[in-house]
This record gives sequence, C-alpha cells and structure tokens, in this order.
Amino acid sequence: MTRRSLLLGILLALGPTGLRAQGARPTMAIVGGRIVDGYGGVPIDNGVILVSGDRIVAVGREKEVAVPAGTPVVDANGMTVMPGLIDMHVHLHILGHGDYKRWDDLYGKRDADLVMPIAARQLLMAGVTSARDLGSRLDDILSVKRRIAEGAIPGPRLFVSGPFIQHAPYEEYERDFRWGVNGADDARQKVQRLVDAGVDVIKLIDQDQMTDAEVAAVVETAHRNGKSVVAHAHRMDEIRAGLKHGVDDFEHTGLGTAPGYAEDVLQKLRERNSALFWTPTVSPLFTLYESGTVFPERLDDPAWQEGMPAEMASEIRTSLAHIPQLPYYALFPSRIPLLPKKFRELRETGVRLIIGTDAGIPAMFHSDATWREMVKFVEMGVSPMETIQAATLWPARFLRAEDRIGVLAPGRFADIILVRGDPLVDMTAMRDVRVVIKGGKRIR
Repeated sequence: MTRRSLLLGILLALGPTGLRAQGARPTMAIVGGRIVDGYGGVPIDNGVILVSGDRIVAVGREKEVAVPAGTPVVDANGMTVMPGLIDMHVHLHILGHGDYKRWDDLYGKRDADLVMPIAARQLLMAGVTSARDLGSRLDDILSVKRRIAEGAIPGPRLFVSGPFIQHAPYEEYERDFRWGVNGADDARQKVQRLVDAGVDVIKLIDQDQMTDAEVAAVVETAHRNGKSVVAHAHRMDEIRAGLKHGVDDFEHTGLGTAPGYAEDVLQKLRERNSALFWTPTVSPLFTLYESGTVFPERLDDPAWQEGMPAEMASEIRTSLAHIPQLPYYALFPSRIPLLPKKFRELRETGVRLIIGTDAGIPAMFHSDATWREMVKFVEMGVSPMETIQAATLWPARFLRAEDRIGVLAPGRFADIILVRGDPLVDMTAMRDVRVVIKGGKRIR
C-alpha cells in the first residue's frame, strides 16, 4: 500500500465526523481539476483537497474524499492545482529599475514601508507563496518578513539572508546591504551578527577575492549555527572556493565569460551532487534582452506596475526606455548562446537545480519572473514535472521546510495555486495563475 493510499484510507475511515473529532473540520474544499502534488508521481484528475484552518487535511480523488456538507468550495475544474511556488532568488528592495544607484537614491530609505511590500504582493499574486530574499538591508527585510508572518501585509513566506558577505562593497551607498569582511575574526563576527538577528541563510559573493581563512570562517560559523550558505558562481575560482569550503547552494549561470565549466569544477560537482543545490537564474539574460529588442511592449504591461505610485512606475519605465544602452547589454549576444551548454553541464553532474529568478534586477519584475524561469527550464530540456518540483519540493527540502511547504499533503500549510490549463503540457500556462491560497486563506 502506498503512503497516499494509507492516508486516504485513514481519512475515509474517519469521514466527516471523524475529521471533526480530530479538530480538523474542513474550512475549504478545492474540487475538480488536476492535482500535481509536488512529489512527481501521476497527477490526480478530478481531485479534492480539504483544508482546515491553515493546513491541508486530505488530498485525493472526488470518489475517495467526501466533502462535508456546508464546506465552502473552490471550483478547480479546467485547472491544475499545485503547491504554491517557491522562488529561491529574489530581491524585494528593487523593482526592475535599470540604474541601481539612482534607485537607491530615490527609494533606499523606503524599502520597508513602500518598496518591499509592493514586491511581496506582486510575488504572491503570481503564485509565489514562499521566497528566499538574497540581499537586503537587515532591519528592513526582517521587518517585512515579520509583518508578512503576522498578516499585516500580503506576501510570500520569507526566508532571508540579509546583507551579502563579501570582500568589500562595490560602492559607498551599498555598505548597508553588502558587508565587507577584513580577516577571519571579522567574518565570524559578521555572520554571527546575522544569525543572531534571525536570518535563515547566509549569502556569500566574490569569495575568490577573500582569503581562504575568511571563506572558511563564513561557512563554518553559518554551519555551526545550523544555517546554509548560498554563494555566487560567476567565475571558476568563485566556484572552486565555495566547493572547497562546503557551500550548500550556488547562484547563477550566465554572467561569467567562460564558455563552459572547467573539468575540475565539474568533477567536484559530481562528487557532491547529492548534497548540493544550484539556482541557475537562466531567464534574466533572455528576459532583459528580449525586452530590449524582441518585445519592448512588455515594458508597458500594467501588471508589473500594480500597487506602485504612478511616479515610481514612470521612473522605472524611464530607466528602461533604452535597454540596449545599458552598460552590460552589449555582452548579452555573446553570453546567451553559452547558457544552454552551461546549463546542460550542470544538469549532467547531478546537482539539484532549483528555480530562482533574481527578481528585482533590471526588467525582472516580481509579477512575472518566476513563470519565465520555469519556461526556460523546460526549453533547456528539463521535463515539466521536474521543473514544477524545482519550484516546490526541492526548494522546500533545501529550506528544511518540507514538513510545512512545497507539497500538497495532509499536515502541510494550505499554500495552493490554481493555474488555468496544464503546465505539464505547456509551461507557459504558469503565467495564468487564477487562484492563490496561502495558509488556508484565499488571496486571489
């Protein structure tokens, strides 16, 4: 007997009366539609999900799971029912503006009260019910995380790193969200400060510019406190330093200039593949390039402007008016053709690829970044089911939160989205999220 059959048998034996006795009287039923539960097995057609409070209490077919009389019903016919998405690389403090310095001058003091709530709401409306923010001012992101958890503002469940840890900030204005380290003791102290403040992960970048002792101190301090370390992977030596010291998850694929990964790097990845995650963020280069040349009309789409003051939306639109003139844009034609090869090399090592978008960087709007990354995964050879798992099950496992999020199963939070159509056939269906339920409450 499978685990699902066993659970269904128990629930059927309990029936509605038994559910009440267990303190799990359903408060919502999602009926009809195709259920893709995140585990990767055969979808459940004509499915039912029962929700009680903020948790799922039953998942199965209509003939197997009775809906107690009087339970509010969400009609899912014609739709795919999935776990809420988990975007593993977002930046809530930026909203797609083309000039980081100007954005910070204009809105850097408004992160917690204005900018981050806009980004958080857009992510949630797009079906992202959990997200990992990798690089923000510490007090601001912790404040927003707390307010979302308390229900004061809408947004995904947040897992945050706070400021980057690196050799030194690039510019003076970045010192609040890029913490430079000077020696191993300083590295230990800064990581401990982040841990004590309440971050979930540590973000490390430019580790090839740090001393061996500094990188070791960062990773060792994080791991001693039960925190994973996420590291940039733009350059071979960045990756080598991260692998040497036991980084848990690498970020990015396409910004480095190398045509492929060095064989010594690939071999190390093969050796660690079962315990190593990689967030390739393959879509930003394509999205920015296409927004500048193929379909500039995207920049007029009102979806990314939702919730913004008119002057903010106008400022972002103006900053992107001439995308081909952005200083890094000229590099894209030479780097985009390398992405499929590098992505394939990563896949073949067996490392666990997960969905992350860099949402917030120029033209990567929180309103549509996640589904664009999922589409690129499929275009680069990942099956639709694996792609869905890369945005649900595997992020939850990395975050050590599979007992709460990432799958549709009894006992998990009722973080559920309904998508019109079938992403197992056409991943672009993910752009059409019709219903968003977070913690048992219908948000959209």
